[in-house]
Amino acid sequence: MKYAHLADLHLGSWREPKMRDLSTKAFMMAVDQCIQEKVDFILFAGDLFNTSLPSLDTLKLVTKRLKEIKDLNIPIYVIAGSHDFSPSGKTMIDVLENAGLLKNVCKGSIDQETKELRLHFTIEEKTGVKLTGLLGRKGQLDQQYYETLDRTSLEQEQGYKIFMFHTTVSELLSRDMDKIESQPLSVFPKTFDYYAGGHIHHPAKVEQPGYKCVTYPGALFPNNFQEVEKYGNGGYYLITVEDGKQEVTWKPLEVVKHQQFLLQCNGKSPEVIHYEVSDHFEHVDVEGAIVTIRLQGSIKGGRVFDINFKEIFERLYQKGAYFVMKNTAKLQSEEFEEIKIAQANPELVEEEIIKEHLGQHTAFPAEKELEVTRSLLNFLDTTKKEGETQTDFQKRVEDDMEKVLGL
Repeated sequence: MKYAHLADLHLGSWREPKMRDLSTKAFMMAVDQCIQEKVDFILFAGDLFNTSLPSLDTLKLVTKRLKEIKDLNIPIYVIAGSHDFSPSGKTMIDVLENAGLLKNVCKGSIDQETKELRLHFTIEEKTGVKLTGLLGRKGQLDQQYYETLDRTSLEQEQGYKIFMFHTTVSELLSRDMDKIESQPLSVFPKTFDYYAGGHIHHPAKVEQPGYKCVTYPGALFPNNFQEVEKYGNGGYYLITVEDGKQEVTWKPLEVVKHQQFLLQCNGKSPEVIHYEVSDHFEHVDVEGAIVTIRLQGSIKGGRVFDINFKEIFERLYQKGAYFVMKNTAKLQSEEFEEIKIAQANPELVEEEIIKEHLGQHTAFPAEKELEVTRSLLNFLDTTKKEGETQTDFQKRVEDDMEKVLGL
């Protein structure tokens, strides 16, 4: 048996068309490789799209590709990620499942007596593998699912089992992610053969007693400057099971070359910075590559916009660079006092701000206030649906908010 584990493609996340094309290319390449490897099935652990309502062009492309995979008799099993999920509870995953192009394995019910969440297994027809899992929610709202999960019935199930998840697991985080809110692996049911994760864009794999193999494949393609700079490209896992032995291999997805340059600018003038950046790339092959330039430090005798970036970019494109990006967030002029901003995911900054201001009114207990605030923000983070009038859109948002507030 052989299968692939993909996650976090975020189709549509890049504003720049050329980068969006690379994200799409990564999806196509990964599928091609899965076909070449003759996998029995494919897992996608959340955030196929960057929004619950992707553009029609993106949806058309993905739908066509999924149909081709289906015709080759390669099933795709998925869960919705925090970006796939809409405040109304609907996802584009539902549409694709109804069209028979994939199967959502997040299925379950609430036990009326114990109030526990009981997940149901989806049986993979060719191999007999049993799959289940939990969807992801923004702001760690998915934690409540794990808190009420009936783990006993899942653990007692026999056979080869896969648990899919899209949440932050403490044991899978790297050292530079120690401030991210997470939950321990112990909230997951034990005895599964493979835990297919998504959400954190950093490849990771751990094994602990009771938890055979828990993984994040990382993003299938980087989703921002920092990820391009750090990883260059993305990847996925290929899992082979033969004679009771399981082999898990991370497969890098080399969509494009990457050339990066970090320059410490302390005490340097804009002219010197321009020269050093230009001189560096005169000796580097950038043909067909993404180029990332990060400048940091304190400029002497000038300001950031005195650096002739236009000329630098033009020269790099003349040399055949595919796309050029710069980051000057940590570059400042000596004349101005540094303003320090926490380096964190916007969702995490938002979470800290909410917690900082809890308890300033008595409408709800602090714990309930946190939950209500998260829910309100999720409902407000929505867009007008195609064909929906402004009046209907406003009424829908108001109705959702009233339900949360119990009005």
